[in-house]
Amino acid sequence: MNEEILLTTDFKDLKLYKRGKVRDVYDLGDKLLIISTDRISCFDVVLPCGIPYKGKVLTGLSCFWFVFIKDIIPHHFITADINNYPEALKKYKRELLGRSMLVLKTKPLAVECVVRGYLSGSGWKEYRERQSVCGIKLPAGLLESDKLPEILFTPSSKADTGHDLNINQEYVEKLVGREIANKLKKISVEIYKKASGYAFSRGIIIADTKFEFGIYNNKVILIDEVLTPDSSRFWPKDQYAPGRPQASFDKQFVRDYLETLDWDKTPPAPKLTGDIIEKTTQKYLEAYKRLTATELRE
Repeated sequence: MNEEILLTTDFKDLKLYKRGKVRDVYDLGDKLLIISTDRISCFDVVLPCGIPYKGKVLTGLSCFWFVFIKDIIPHHFITADINNYPEALKKYKRELLGRSMLVLKTKPLAVECVVRGYLSGSGWKEYRERQSVCGIKLPAGLLESDKLPEILFTPSSKADTGHDLNINQEYVEKLVGREIANKLKKISVEIYKKASGYAFSRGIIIADTKFEFGIYNNKVILIDEVLTPDSSRFWPKDQYAPGRPQASFDKQFVRDYLETLDWDKTPPAPKLTGDIIEKTTQKYLEAYKRLTATELRE
């Protein structure tokens, strides 16, 4: 695989706003430059190796979805075309091409807006123990990966490091006020419904996902990444069968591999094998191809 892997950036003449698990964000005043690296994190630990094309898939899909759902809510995306970037950024073209976005600078809301359409992951674990998901009671007899009787909005706190914590709607109201809390729930479910319907037509089940929002000019807008293999569970529709874990086009594949190792999920993380890296790349590229109907390498 000839694709150059980008694990980090160090643009000394720019102001670093934030370095997350995957993204490097630079402050441009009233705008932000978001760069999706090829870093991958699992169990809240960044792995030592990157996944080729990953950052470009995250950026490309986010750009696609921002346009797709723009009729539901405004967003922070301005452009991913380097020709339209400020002149000072163009010298970093090699690092930025295909994996960066220029976005509006907002005041982020401290809520991860998680939407679930299927019973999986931590939701399945809780259901087995208490017949609920994030405290929401569900009917008895559901199987792992079953489609839920209704779409669930299960928000969590937003943590830069460590684990996000599940919170209820009442807690969200305390954080951001009742009006905004209700808007976050309504908009999150609307986006999920529209996107999951489209994805289903393209052969992908979006089992769950998460959104982030910010305040810009006193209005709520969509920010961060949207409906990527990092923020969502993507399952191939033609292989879907409730009662077991599903094949996926997301980083669950890497989590499953790490679970087979003798690792306690604390840093440092183990290296991935070349085979696991290659297969993960192919999963990300396949998700991109199915959803956008284009080849990333074109």
